[in-house]
Amino acid sequence: MPEAPDLDSIRERQHPRVAAHLPVEVRGPGMLRQAVAEDISLAGLRVLGLRAPVGEALTVGLALPGDRRVQLRCSVVRQDATGVALEFDGLDWDDLFALARFLHPRLP
Repeated sequence: MPEAPDLDSIRERQHPRVAAHLPVEVRGPGMLRQAVAEDISLAGLRVLGLRAPVGEALTVGLALPGDRRVQLRCSVVRQDATGVALEFDGLDWDDLFALARFLHPRLP
């Protein structure tokens, strides 16, 4: 009998991640930090060098190379010793299209 699918791998296939290594500005309750986005997808991003509790709402400012600066409302969904995984809390159309323009040529 086949094994049950890994839910994380299914999520990854729905929204593939691409390496980013881009500087970000993260704002949250009582916090303003500079960090680095390790990877990004249309669902969220992973930020290195940041600590925040799971469930915390943050805003991430990210300048997309050759395009515009986006302001992304996010929630912390995972945390480990190296950083946090953030899920977007909705994207406006301009930010969605800017992310798609960044991601498309970098997808496998």
